[in-house]
Amino acid sequence: MPLFRYKALSTAGDALEGQMEADSAEEVIARLQDAGHLPVEARRADEVAETGSLASLFRRQDLDARQVLQFTQQLATLLGAGQPLDRALGILMDLPESAPARRVLARVREAVRGGAPLSTALEQQHGVFSRLYVNMVRAGEAGGSLHETLARLADYLERSQSLRGRVINALIYPAILVAMIGLALMFLLGYVVPQFELMYQGLDAELPLLTRIVLAFGAAVRDYWLLMLVALAALVVWFDRKRRDPAFRHALDGWLLRRRLFGPLIARLETARLARTLGTLVRNGVPLLSALAIARNVLGNRVLAEAVESASEAVKTGGGLAHALAAHPEFPRLALQMIQVGEESGELDTMLIKVADAFDQETAHAIERMLSALVPALTVLMSVVVGLVILAILTPLYDLTTTIG
Repeated sequence: MPLFRYKALSTAGDALEGQMEADSAEEVIARLQDAGHLPVEARRADEVAETGSLASLFRRQDLDARQVLQFTQQLATLLGAGQPLDRALGILMDLPESAPARRVLARVREAVRGGAPLSTALEQQHGVFSRLYVNMVRAGEAGGSLHETLARLADYLERSQSLRGRVINALIYPAILVAMIGLALMFLLGYVVPQFELMYQGLDAELPLLTRIVLAFGAAVRDYWLLMLVALAALVVWFDRKRRDPAFRHALDGWLLRRRLFGPLIARLETARLARTLGTLVRNGVPLLSALAIARNVLGNRVLAEAVESASEAVKTGGGLAHALAAHPEFPRLALQMIQVGEESGELDTMLIKVADAFDQETAHAIERMLSALVPALTVLMSVVVGLVILAILTPLYDLTTTIG
């Protein structure tokens, strides 16, 4: 029998991980459910995940984020119109333009036709649908409100992708500007400056210190530009591998949170993600402890993820969510106060969604302000660097002209 690795949540909200021999992932899930656990993931032990690595950026997904959102919206609409699940999946199966996406939906439909719940069929697609997605669908099936759950899930995905899209779009121009600055400096130092070096060697004149430094940089770029590019690529690969080391990632995330420039921005962004995930899960009927265990894995910052894990332990002993999170100063005070109000009024899910909306908007404005200041700063930096290079190159010529005159 093949060996499967699984993750699950106990009735007390504890995270469980282990291995099990079984004929299929469905059998693993069934055994976990029979034991009273909530299955989260079940995959063959010989499958190697590349999530979060540099290689995953170049790996084409069978169903991308946009297609997952469209599938969720369309399936919620069809189920809300009274269509049976099998017929709804059959209608959606022919809509994607790409063949891999159609194959994924075909596998989902075949699994459902074979008697598997939709959540199990989605989980069998090896990471195409996230842990949050699968667990929300499973909770919707248990509560008998699958189409409402899918509608909420579609709204969650749309908001998350909207924020991500705004951040990426805002970063495009600064990224292009940085690349152009780098190429311009490489050309200036590697081609233009060495031309003046040959001329100054023929004059046999005493050069100022700034000129000698710039000429040395130009000679280094001219002679070792290929080596510099290889070193840069090697540094990127090293950082990508190092980033997957838990100790290094924890130290890096903690360092980022302590920076005055972008630490608060990261904290707000992650708080919005945590609040929206928790609010969506709790509103869908998922117990708070289980929702915390799922939301912890949605966070990208390891320090904040560990803070949520510690808070879940406090909640397990009977404490409130706001009080448990308040023990960690990384979370914004305003968010904690709003969560406390939600707990006291019995509308925690609604208040969590409001926290997410407020911090999403605040984060978007903060990013826009930061990038608005970044572009002029880069322009000024480029002007200063180019000005220093020109000054270093032309100063000896000016001194020589003055002496001759």
